Amino acid sequence: MFENKTSSFKEVADAMKKISKKEIDAELKKLDTLCFCPRCPTHMGTGEKTHTFCVRGKSRIIRNEKGCLCPACPVQANLHLTWVYYCTRGSGMEQSGMK
Repeated sequence: MFENKTSSFKEVADAMKKISKKEIDAELKKLDTLCFCPRCPTHMGTGEKTHTFCVRGKSRIIRNEKGCLCPACPVQANLHLTWVYYCTRGSGMEQSGMK
């Protein structure tokens, strides 16, 4: 994905703006396989089926922050993200103020 072609989150965000929805969906599918969300204390037990909130944005289900695995997640590293609790606070784009 973008991790091999970019060195900053801004570059990732700019690259995402240039690809089709179909390409973004394919990339999200790949990222979902790497995502730590299913094991996260905040995500577990909520019934939430979605992952990669760092790209998708806030969960419609998750409300309580119970711990965050985002700093150790390979998706965060691959996309050069630096924030936490994407499931409750918003995507990298949202938290960065770029959206």
